[in-house]
Amino acid sequence: MQANPSPRKRKLFMALFGGWLALGALPTTSLAFESTMADRTRACTACHGDQGRAGPDGYYPRLAGKPAGYLYNQLENFQQGRRQYGLMQGLIDPLSRDYLRAMAVYFSELHIPYPPPAPATATPAVLASGRTLVLVGDAKRGLPACVSCHGQALTGVQPFTPGLLGLPRDYLNAQLGGWQTGQRKAHSPDCMATIAKRLSDADVNAISQWLSSQPVPANSTAVAMRPAQPLGAPALPECGSAP
Repeated sequence: MQANPSPRKRKLFMALFGGWLALGALPTTSLAFESTMADRTRACTACHGDQGRAGPDGYYPRLAGKPAGYLYNQLENFQQGRRQYGLMQGLIDPLSRDYLRAMAVYFSELHIPYPPPAPATATPAVLASGRTLVLVGDAKRGLPACVSCHGQALTGVQPFTPGLLGLPRDYLNAQLGGWQTGQRKAHSPDCMATIAKRLSDADVNAISQWLSSQPVPANSTAVAMRPAQPLGAPALPECGSAP
């Protein structure tokens, strides 16, 4: 006999069930269910937190307030196999591009305050290295600063580039590692893969330690334009997902 499922698993099952009902997979006449995008995305928020605030385990990232173009690209990347996660792929595989865009727009318009950052666990030297890589880069190794693409305040650039603040350290490590190993991909040319493969393990740790310990500014909305590149800065690689 199987053990009773955990409360989290039961919650996820009910959310997935409700999500499929909203998509018309089963009749809904006997259930009180409003056909709103908030109800239809219950399957998303079961893992990504209420209103897409982020999951409690440090791995499922925030969806709320991210640029719609970025969210749509990620949904399409899962659907087309550039990103690998069975649950995500199974949920969105039958959905049309128009529906994916509607989901992306819905989450992009949710502007919810961020919680305080987790305290840093690294040494001052590691944090200083991370700060330099994020804000300045390393011209000798052809590493552009993170702010060059993700905005001077690191809150993202419309319509395709996400913010980096407010993300858990474990998630940042996992995604940079995924690009390094090819487990995460984007539209070609894949600029993040190019950059991530130039990073050492120490670089990844320093970047994630510094970013995850920084507070998110009160205005966390993605900006309209990238900052101007300073003289002598490394050239930005071509980016198919954020032209």
